[in-house]
Amino acid sequence: MTVAVVMGVSGSGKTTVAEGISRRLGWVLEEGDKFHPPENVEKMRHGIPLTDADRWPWLHAIAAAIDDVRAAGGSAVVACSALKRAYRDILIGDRPDVVLVYLQGDKDLIAARMAARKGHYMPVALLDSQFATLEEPGPDERPVIVSVAPPPDAIVDAVVRQLKERTA
Repeated sequence: MTVAVVMGVSGSGKTTVAEGISRRLGWVLEEGDKFHPPENVEKMRHGIPLTDADRWPWLHAIAAAIDDVRAAGGSAVVACSALKRAYRDILIGDRPDVVLVYLQGDKDLIAARMAARKGHYMPVALLDSQFATLEEPGPDERPVIVSVAPPPDAIVDAVVRQLKERTA
């Protein structure tokens, strides 16, 4: 039983990579965005960055979903920005079977990808605030770190390989 939390700024490929991991390993997929209350989605849709007060209920809802999967003895992959250490502490905390996967990339590449996607509520204009908020995970968080530069299948390959090494 393992839960992988796939984190990174908006546009880093969290959903795409999490979907790939889910398909490859047969794990449950939880899209963190679905846990946002409508007020958060509207703020982001209008280019208004979320505050920590906006995020706390969202993060606790995701943590509850993680605990439900763990209690059922299952494995899952969760796509969630988890930009700050305090956010990751809520999601991972003292859960030894929850692994952090950090999708690392530079702003120019991610901005280009965001500009190309259709129908997403998060505008490119909020990318600066995402990078300003980002606290890259430290070694003590034992993250799996992968570059977002390769194609999605190569990223999924790298993540799955490292997850299997960790759980072997």
